[in-house]
Parts: sequence; structure tokens; C-alpha cells
Amino acid sequence: MDMKWLIRSQSIVTLAAGMIYPYYLLFLKNLGNSYSKYGLAFAVFTVSSAAVSGWLAPKVDRYSVHMLVASSFGMMAAMLLFPWVLSYTWVLILQLLMGVCNAMQKMSERVVLADYTEQGARGPVIGSYHFWTSVASGFAVILGGYVIDWLTMNALFYLSALLYGVSGWGIARHSRRQIKNMHDPRSHRL
Repeated sequence: MDMKWLIRSQSIVTLAAGMIYPYYLLFLKNLGNSYSKYGLAFAVFTVSSAAVSGWLAPKVDRYSVHMLVASSFGMMAAMLLFPWVLSYTWVLILQLLMGVCNAMQKMSERVVLADYTEQGARGPVIGSYHFWTSVASGFAVILGGYVIDWLTMNALFYLSALLYGVSGWGIARHSRRQIKNMHDPRSHRL
């Protein structure tokens, strides 16, 4: 099974996330100069991700690809809104949204990996997946530092939003192509 679409889209997601998260602390420092606020914001992110996982669990088998798309576009929206945030309350609201998107992304990527691979032949695909998403993560931190140095923190949020959007678009495009092929009688030939 060709998993290049998943590897590409999730490498882009990893690039977008890895690029912004190490420098997010700088953003919060400008809002209130408090590490405890960063701790609370991260807790809202992780707890909301955990809480929504139980609700999403029964739906993930049926809607995993849709959740990947929604996750990317939800994160894109959050990244577009962050530069306009002027209060810590809005940071917490966006962290809640990001936690929901994180749960959708993590759960659905695992289901898609299982669904689109065959038992006994998953190792090479998962190895390739892990390699490319890890490379994207390492590259992201370097890229994020250069973007902040050359431009601004806001530019980093906007670039991250663009990458999330590209990922969502790529997954949606693949999904439409797959549905079209399922309904094409020529694709059912032996």
C-alpha cells in the first residue's frame, strides 16, 4: 500500500508543530512574563487532548482520515489567531482547540497507519514514517529559529499555519482521489 501521502502530510504537520512549539515560550513571555502561565497553558493543551480522546475513540475507526483533515485545519486556524491574541484567556482557549486537534491527529494517524498497512509488513512503513517525521521535527527547530531571527514571531505562526493548511489540503485531496477510485468500475478489475 502506498503510504507516501500519509508520510508527507504528517511530516509537514511535524514540521509545523516543531517549528512553533520551542519558541512558543517566547510568545507567552511577552504576554505575561511567567513560566507558570506557560505551565498552565500546556496543561490545558494536554488535559483537553486526553479528555477528548475518550469521546473521539468510538468515531476514529470510521472517520480517521476526516479527523486528520480537521486536525490540520483546526491547527491552522489556531496558528492564524495566535498573533492577534492580546490576553492570556485567549491563549487558554486556543490551547483547548489545539488539544482537541492534537487528539484527533494522534489517534487518527495511528488508525490510518494500521488500516493502510498489512500485518507482518508494517515495520518498513512505520520505520519510514518515523524517519521522515523525525527529520521534519529536527529541521523544524532550526527553521523556526531562522524565521524568528529574520522576521518575527508572528511570521513563525503564519508559516506554521500555512504548513498545517498544506497538510490538510493534501490529506483531503488524497481522500477524494481514493473515494473516486472506489466508485470507478475500472479500479475493480482483477
